[in-house]
Amino acid sequence: MATAFITHPHCRKHDMGAYHPECPERLGAIEDQLIASGIGQHLTHHVAPSAEMKSLARVHPMEYISHIRSTSPAAGTAHLDPDTAMNPHTWDAALHAAGAAVMATDLVMSRQADNAFCSVRPPGHHATRNRAMGFCLFNNVAIAARHALEQHGLERVAIVDFDVHHGNGTEDIFRDDPRVLMVSTFQHPFYPYSGTEHPSPNMVNVPLASGSGSQAFREAVTWAWLPALEAFKPQMLFFSAGFDAHVEDDMAMMRLVDADYAWVTQQMKDVADRFAEGRMVSVLEGGYNLSALARSVVAHIKVLSGL
Repeated sequence: MATAFITHPHCRKHDMGAYHPECPERLGAIEDQLIASGIGQHLTHHVAPSAEMKSLARVHPMEYISHIRSTSPAAGTAHLDPDTAMNPHTWDAALHAAGAAVMATDLVMSRQADNAFCSVRPPGHHATRNRAMGFCLFNNVAIAARHALEQHGLERVAIVDFDVHHGNGTEDIFRDDPRVLMVSTFQHPFYPYSGTEHPSPNMVNVPLASGSGSQAFREAVTWAWLPALEAFKPQMLFFSAGFDAHVEDDMAMMRLVDADYAWVTQQMKDVADRFAEGRMVSVLEGGYNLSALARSVVAHIKVLSGL
């Protein structure tokens, strides 16, 4: 077995306009760096299926799913919010992004892969149950986690979110759900200005000030995440893997480096090995400096794959 790398060509066709930071080139940069680093050949490559409606409906009401579908334009661009838009390919891209997360869960649960990384867009962790926002339409990692719980019968799953922005959508979906533990770090105060007001007991949110770097991040993981995960004993781990806290990323003002992403992945891999039979699924979220994104993803995948 090996690490599964899952993507789909449609994910590169979703385009929210010139100069939008969440651009199709993100996925190309990742795949180029996989080749340049030599690790791409050690992964098993999969083409993501389109998510079934029942998978989406575990997380989002059908009225919301229908709204997204009906907003899909035949030409041009349709805005869901000031930052989030659809072109004629977005609906298919979003279905394949969610489908990749479900496929990854199935591959890992069936032992066809040790773990998996989903190189997909649009991202998902800002999508609430019934609202698209922050570049996100469907909450891919939440769809995968619900699939693990309801299709595969797991009792406890953890979501690890190290994106620079708080995963407000994921928190909205799993608030007070005792089957799900979410641990996260994020810059605060910063978009979407959430995660600090009365989080539910299953949310371990660690806001970090602008300018925080490696030491603050690693202390948050060590002193907040790890004890919570130890007590929870998750049977599977899901990453909302955003790489926009990197020092080279102008989207925010954090100062993480490539090595921090390798380090946190190793900490989570140790947790997965202890409690979850090594089961991990990682789904791409943010990361907008193409070079920093690609290098950080490769650092993350190297640890997942043990290379």
